Amino acid sequence: MQALIDQIERVIHRDVGRGMDAIFQATRGGLWGATSALAASAAPRIGLITGFFVPGGEPPAAETDGPAGAALMALGFVHAGLSCRLATDTVCQSACRVALDAAGAGRVPIDAVAPGGTVDALVDRWRRDGIDWVIAIERCGPSADGRPRNMRGTDISAHAAPLDRLFSAGPWRTIAIGDGGNEIGMGCVPRPLIARHVPLGETIGCVVPADFLIAAGVSHWGAYAMLAALAVLRPDWSAAVLAALDPVLDRAVIEALVRDGPAVDGVSLRRQATIDALEMEVHRGVMEAARRVADG
Repeated sequence: MQALIDQIERVIHRDVGRGMDAIFQATRGGLWGATSALAASAAPRIGLITGFFVPGGEPPAAETDGPAGAALMALGFVHAGLSCRLATDTVCQSACRVALDAAGAGRVPIDAVAPGGTVDALVDRWRRDGIDWVIAIERCGPSADGRPRNMRGTDISAHAAPLDRLFSAGPWRTIAIGDGGNEIGMGCVPRPLIARHVPLGETIGCVVPADFLIAAGVSHWGAYAMLAALAVLRPDWSAAVLAALDPVLDRAVIEALVRDGPAVDGVSLRRQATIDALEMEVHRGVMEAARRVADG
């Protein structure tokens, strides 16, 4: 099984111009570590964390990358009979709700925290709810000076709730998915490596680690990989999680997200149905390659 999971990981280890090849090498095996541990839990209760606000967007809005992948994972988890909820910022709440609804996971509750707010009550709620696994996807986290920064080096503290504190509050185990060095979980990677290879890495590199880190060329691909790997590892979940790997559904989620979220592409800054300035056909190719491995 590990050989198959590693094959899926190689599908998502494709740099799209961010100097991530060295990060891929440093995190190789992360997909196997994360999914084999999660699959070993009989009935995990999962908390998802996502939302990356783009203040320079036209209009300023949540990024397409993150909420869409979280919605696909939520759909797979719910259909597999697992408990799932999602945390985001109040400024990204609408986008996350639209993505969940478009994916068919509308019953997944959202816990929204205002930028500058506290997560103490939410930590207590997740503990009471029995959350034992937390997955962050494309969630900007604090850099060395404590401020979250986007790929351009812009401090986005005014638009980001401190959900990294929820991520790290335990007693849950943690998985992080990222693609640019500034996301929660990238604290697992040696800082000099990010500083040397990622543009503005010294400034933007996130210092928050995870139990397991999945690095991808695009964070959205990490969601594909998680679902495909879990289909291999948990035959009882296979049909449910593979149903979420549907390119028609994927496109519909992104289109709804952009139209109604609203959401913008984090690279182009435009309100368009793309992720990281890549057309959905590019993402479809990655999804189908991961699914082919899972299908055997």
